[in-house]
Amino acid sequence: MANHALMANAIRALAMDAVQQANSGHPGAPMGMADMAVALWGEHLRHNPANPHWADRDRFVLSNGHASMLVYALLHLTGYALPIEELKNFRQLHSKTAGHPEVGITPGVETTTGPLGQGITNAVGFALAEKLLAAEFNRRIDGVDHAIVDHHTYVFLGDGCLMEGISHEAAALAGAWKLGKLIALYDDNGISIDGKVAPWFVDDSAKRFEAYGWNVIGPVDGHDAQAVSKAIAQARKAKGDKPSFIICKTQIGKGSPNRAGTAKAHGEPLGADEIGLTRSAIGWTHAPFELPEAVYQDWDAKARGADAEAAWNEKFAAYAKAFPDLAAEFERRMQGELPKHFDQTVVDAVLHAHTKAETVASRKASQLALEALTAQLPELLGGSADLTGSNLTKTAATPDLRFDAKGEVVKTEAGQIGRHINYGVREFGMAAIMNGVALHGGYIPYGGTFLTFSDYSRNAIRMAALMKQRVIHVFTHDSIGLGEDGPTHQSIEHAASLRLIPNLDVWRPADTAETTVAWACALRNSRRPTALLLSRQNLPYAPKDALADISRGAYVLAEPERVGLKNRKAKAVIIATGSEVQLALKAQELLAAKKIAVRVVSMPSTTTFDRQDAKYKKSVLPAGLPRIAVEMGVTDFWWKYGAAAVVGIDTYGESAPAGVLFKHFGFTAENVAATVEAALAR
Repeated sequence: MANHALMANAIRALAMDAVQQANSGHPGAPMGMADMAVALWGEHLRHNPANPHWADRDRFVLSNGHASMLVYALLHLTGYALPIEELKNFRQLHSKTAGHPEVGITPGVETTTGPLGQGITNAVGFALAEKLLAAEFNRRIDGVDHAIVDHHTYVFLGDGCLMEGISHEAAALAGAWKLGKLIALYDDNGISIDGKVAPWFVDDSAKRFEAYGWNVIGPVDGHDAQAVSKAIAQARKAKGDKPSFIICKTQIGKGSPNRAGTAKAHGEPLGADEIGLTRSAIGWTHAPFELPEAVYQDWDAKARGADAEAAWNEKFAAYAKAFPDLAAEFERRMQGELPKHFDQTVVDAVLHAHTKAETVASRKASQLALEALTAQLPELLGGSADLTGSNLTKTAATPDLRFDAKGEVVKTEAGQIGRHINYGVREFGMAAIMNGVALHGGYIPYGGTFLTFSDYSRNAIRMAALMKQRVIHVFTHDSIGLGEDGPTHQSIEHAASLRLIPNLDVWRPADTAETTVAWACALRNSRRPTALLLSRQNLPYAPKDALADISRGAYVLAEPERVGLKNRKAKAVIIATGSEVQLALKAQELLAAKKIAVRVVSMPSTTTFDRQDAKYKKSVLPAGLPRIAVEMGVTDFWWKYGAAAVVGIDTYGESAPAGVLFKHFGFTAENVAATVEAALAR
């Protein structure tokens, strides 16, 4: 029989030794949650250390990511490819044991955590994806259940996660969606960096989660592994329509004679003397990073994991025999591959947009593109933060996602699940849940809100970029062009601000063709998220001679010949994005009347253009020609392109009809033309 105390103390020893060696980190939380980890990882978690990407594994999320040595110790002890040398290199350059867990760096880590509250929110996304995939793919035939999607999502979280407002957004949705396979274990130690949380954290967490519709268990003694294990078993047996919240009363820094239960155990090494005292107190006689063979034997999950995956493989083989098309579709989607017909779907949609040349808002152009894409890509899972009718994220192929009284996914008469999510007014929660959905696999999530509210979502957008996840943000009402709602809703700095996030693609398309291409690029971006910035107001179609270069982020839209100046070389280049492309084209006409030849470049994605080779960049923006940028946003961003002048806006907007605002702030063809003339005069 496994020695639970020895297993837990191994975690405590590794945590305090690694933090001490790094002279940096958080030993207290891993030491406090060690017995909780013994209960979950030792007795319940279904995983295979030899294959961290097994499709039907349970997912584990360490929401309080500062406790990273807990998960590193667990991964090492249970048999993942994380040798003891990596634990010795905790928090060092290029190690697999970063200060906070990072997906894609450490085998077995499911999501990058650290910004508190986002881990539990990612976990809601994991659990939602599991539930929807089960509804979509599981089958019963001839009395046999073919349940190829059937796993739990477990999450450890602490006081800080519950203080962050995003935890409210996530937990409320988990209750509304009846995510019965989501089990959260709350490390209730009452300590944060500033000390005892009682003066500033007075929530009754049990009643709070009961109000969300969760199954609340405990408090239980978080240092009694058997008690925690029983609580987990109770959660697994609970009604399937409620997520579970297990309150585990713990002591931070458990085992440390002088620092346990204090803030001094939270975010700094215990110190050599205190580590020595702790070793004596817990009866740990081994040198730093030395573990007895009995510990490895008790923790080893390789054989059990191999058996679990083998059983699932056998089940999947039977499923594939009975439902070969479904099996192939499941494998494709879990691998993140686009369908074989994707390229043709995009070509057809772009050509249709180009041929029809409609004058519509780019938010409507986005919906038109989505109509074609969602009909052909069942993995597209859309939604909106209570702005569906404004963001236009819903299509004929994506009915609303709903659950019945028993928690089952409601299906259409055709047997399809809902693929459009009403997130409510929860932009941050929506963004982080989408990250979890993407990380789980099987779906490509997209969600909409107004561009100005991207500020609410920003840290989750940054996390998607850091984690290299294909998540698509539909940000409509992208400028002062939204009109009367005024400066609270009019984006000024947002486009430039989003472009600063590394590995985030930002598109601000000018018409239906550019918008369709933007969607295609976003879907092809399997290793980065995308933000689509779309207009409220109608935009005329910009005539084009070719479509191929749109996907390169910027292209020559109109040479002087377009406006009658044949054999005249351009004297300047107007660079425009989105709704301002029409101004650039009109300014080109005005300048042509004065025999001034200019080139118009549409630059729907600066981030994509920046990745092009030097030759292409030079072909679009030739050296020696003055460049005038036009965008309804802050001007500072555009100087990087060597702009001689920028027609932009560096103040907040005003409340008035859009047409009035355009004139007031100088977004007219006449002002653009005058700005070009002034630049040439210099």
